Amino acid sequence: MRLSIITVNLNNVLGLQKTIESVFCQTFNDLEYIIIDGGSTDGSFDIIAQHSEKLAYWISEADSGIYNAMNKGILQAKGEYCLFLNSGDWLTEKNILSSVFSEIYTEDFIYGNINYIGVDCKTLIEYPKKWNFRLFLDKTLPHPATFIKRAIFSQVGLYNENHKIISDWEFFVTAIILHKKIYRYIPLCITNFPVDGISSNSADLMSKEKLEALQTFFIELLPEVVFVLQGELYSYNSSRFVKIYKKAINNKMIMGLYNFFNK
Repeated sequence: MRLSIITVNLNNVLGLQKTIESVFCQTFNDLEYIIIDGGSTDGSFDIIAQHSEKLAYWISEADSGIYNAMNKGILQAKGEYCLFLNSGDWLTEKNILSSVFSEIYTEDFIYGNINYIGVDCKTLIEYPKKWNFRLFLDKTLPHPATFIKRAIFSQVGLYNENHKIISDWEFFVTAIILHKKIYRYIPLCITNFPVDGISSNSADLMSKEKLEALQTFFIELLPEVVFVLQGELYSYNSSRFVKIYKKAINNKMIMGLYNFFNK
């Protein structure tokens, strides 16, 4: 089986219905569909039950958060690749998966573009073809448009359930930068992703969790940031995350170099 699509849902019945419809209308059929519901009370259970015969696996029970739910889905998946299409996200067209899997891949990650869907607008977000740690400082692969080889989870580990927001970012950095896993960009818009704005509380939590991850897992990668060109570093210094990365650098020599370049 080529693909396992995993949908995580909690009390988003309208979004879930839209996601399910976009999966079941696909012309590509070498896939299984898994839904992990967190014990919803808004009618989501009934929607899932209506489609239960078409689902490879589903469950509705309380979980400890989105990454716990996603890990449950991974453990049930049997496809070569996994795609996380959470409730509210939907595939751009009925032939998109056929287009993606029109060839055989050997890479560990296959990713494309997404549409950000606002209240009155749609914005195409195109992603880089090449990644390094510098780029990962304030970007990441588009999770709902990234096909992850399932075997990678056995090699790198499942999503860190101690985080609430950044575990997918942490997973991609670990896999691509530390474990040198291979990725490939395809110039297709795969998923529509509804955006209702990130609250300041979410932004603060993201910053806090990234700092914790940098200090715990990626501290040895931070010197790479110091040796970027002075002009780039100067312009980048206004970024919210630079303040976090500076806090994460606890080596006096590295901090001295940073300050030298940033005079």
